[in-house]
Amino acid sequence: MDATFWALAALVIFFSVIVWLKVPATINKSLDTRADNIRKELDEARRLREEAQELLAEYQRKRQEAEAEAESIVTAAKHEAELLAEDAARKTTEYVERRTAIAEQKIAQAEAEALEEVKASAVDLAIAASERLLGEKLTGNTAEDLIKKSIGEVKQRLN
Repeated sequence: MDATFWALAALVIFFSVIVWLKVPATINKSLDTRADNIRKELDEARRLREEAQELLAEYQRKRQEAEAEAESIVTAAKHEAELLAEDAARKTTEYVERRTAIAEQKIAQAEAEALEEVKASAVDLAIAASERLLGEKLTGNTAEDLIKKSIGEVKQRLN
């Protein structure tokens, strides 16, 4: 019996003990368990990835909605600003027109008053001049009566 025989016998005994102790089944079971754990982790990772993609899609949708809403708010604000500017321009124009009309009315009133004052002054001057001229040419009661009568007629025409 040489050493090769004993090596072969030891190898057969070793494999027999390994089979008798069910080492291959234990290794298989351990590998199967590990494969199941890896499969579960892969499934969990796949599920988490899908959830993440769904969340990403939802957040992108919400972002787009928010951008659209912001755009509509900006558009509405621009429109409102334009309306306010138009209203302010219209009110300013109306105010200027009213103030112009009031100023023109005051000017016309001042002109009328000035014209009345000029007329009154002219009448007063004419009366004074008439009195003086008549006073120089006419004398006595006749002159005085004529002057009073003329002054009364002029005053009646002015009123």
